[in-house]
Amino acid sequence: MPTLRAAFAITSWDYTAYDEPAAGPPAGLAVIGKAYSGPLEGTAEARMLTVQGDDGRAYLAQERIVGTLGGRAGSFVLQHGAQDAPGAEPQQWAFVVPGSGTGQLAGLRGTGVVQHERLTLDYDLPEQ
Repeated sequence: MPTLRAAFAITSWDYTAYDEPAAGPPAGLAVIGKAYSGPLEGTAEARMLTVQGDDGRAYLAQERIVGTLGGRAGSFVLQHGAQDAPGAEPQQWAFVVPGSGTGQLAGLRGTGVVQHERLTLDYDLPEQ
């Protein structure tokens, strides 16, 4: 199974708080534009739910990536998330939503992590 390591840049960020309780951390929704480079070339728009407080934080996101992977054109949906808290080991994960691949990326499967403006994904892409 090959491993993809692709950089991305955040091209836009629109954050809205949707839950600001008197006690407890606020929750928000960010709509994020991204541009991928490297073996994955393309763009994405992510929707990210986030909670961030003094004792921990977490996010959950989905994004449709449109572009080319190894020269094969199409799109797929990536779902990813993370959590961390003071004194705890951070947890991060990502996966290609099954059945979301289109065009030459139909059948794409994979798992990995999104961190520090980089996607690392162990993936399988059927021959065409």
